[in-house]
Amino acid sequence: MVLISYDISSNKKRAKFSKYIQKFGKRLQYSVYEIENSEKILNNIVSDINNKFIKSFDEQDSVYIFKMSSSCQVLKYGYAIHEDEDLLIVY
Repeated sequence: MVLISYDISSNKKRAKFSKYIQKFGKRLQYSVYEIENSEKILNNIVSDINNKFIKSFDEQDSVYIFKMSSSCQVLKYGYAIHEDEDLLIVY
């Protein structure tokens, strides 16, 4: 399972990103989505973020991708890349 969470300040950018992510998984909360753990899907999402969305992000925008596995790797985009605090994930 992959969790994607975002905080995007612009209504227009947020709606566009939400509509994009909805194609791949189900909404858990307003800006949190669960996506099946597929490397192909995840690679497509990461590629699209890097090629389409990251150019429009500003300092207030954040996207987190949580790869829920034994390694619990976290990919950060936007303002989130500047946060180095440890995360506690309980499941």
